[in-house]
Amino acid sequence: MSRAAIRYAKAILDTAVASGNAAKVNDDMLSVVDTIAQSRELEHFLASPIITSEIKLNALKEIFTNVQSETNSLFRLLFENKRFEILASVAAQFNHQFDQMNGIEVAYVTTAVEMTSEIEAQVKSKIASISDKKVTVKNIIDPAILGGFILRIGDRQFNASVANRLQELKREFSN
Repeated sequence: MSRAAIRYAKAILDTAVASGNAAKVNDDMLSVVDTIAQSRELEHFLASPIITSEIKLNALKEIFTNVQSETNSLFRLLFENKRFEILASVAAQFNHQFDQMNGIEVAYVTTAVEMTSEIEAQVKSKIASISDKKVTVKNIIDPAILGGFILRIGDRQFNASVANRLQELKREFSN
């Protein structure tokens, strides 16, 4: 995450908070992050030095037609500074700062398959023992962990994966 992205995100967040529009702008930023993440073409388009900033600005206005004025201000600011390549980083940083401002932490739960209600219950009980903040859960699927789950909140991690347990057993037997 670049320092520029952090500064742009803070400036837009401050503006959105002042206008009482922060939640709607956060929705816009979530949409920007998802749209760019799902479209390699858009990511390359925004990063391309060959395509003019004006074309990039017009494209963003067509893709994101129903966004808040603060989001359009961000597009204009990136246009003026020729920094469209950091748009996804700015949007992700905005989401992060918005969550922090509202006392929300994101828990990343890595599972081998889609979370079952049983695993989700285990995860939520573990989260309750680790954090007293409001926590939103994001599920990441990684078949390499074989089973169980890995829970990461901020800089803390709890590894209850089958792959981790097998690694521990392997270490025990090799000693």
